[in-house]
Amino acid sequence: MERTAVNPVTWSARWGFDQGVVVGGHTRTLYCSGQTAMSPDGTPQHAGDLGAQLELSLANLEAVLHGAGMSLAHLVRLSVYTTDVDLLMRHYGVLAGRLAAAGVAPPTTTLGVTRLAVEGQLVELEATAVA
Repeated sequence: MERTAVNPVTWSARWGFDQGVVVGGHTRTLYCSGQTAMSPDGTPQHAGDLGAQLELSLANLEAVLHGAGMSLAHLVRLSVYTTDVDLLMRHYGVLAGRLAAAGVAPPTTTLGVTRLAVEGQLVELEATAVA
């Protein structure tokens, strides 16, 4: 896979994401459904703790990626949904740090929503990856 960042402005680098990415030479695309802080049996975890929910949501996203023979390094798009944007921003370093460690800065959108599908969930990660 060839990845070329498109950054006509550079402010997004501070937040750990590119404005756009051109991908070529890939053979597989993985569209991941939203990942939340759920146990393997589907039980919501970490009620009221956005930081812990973000960590588990990332782990669950990585599990889907690994299941497809990919990793965070293959992300080309990430959407973050949260019921509390201000609280998420206090924990955003967790997400940005994990992406930076993987050597990737996928174009990212963060959206504040009224609620997520599973009651008590505070954050959900939806991603696209290519290999």
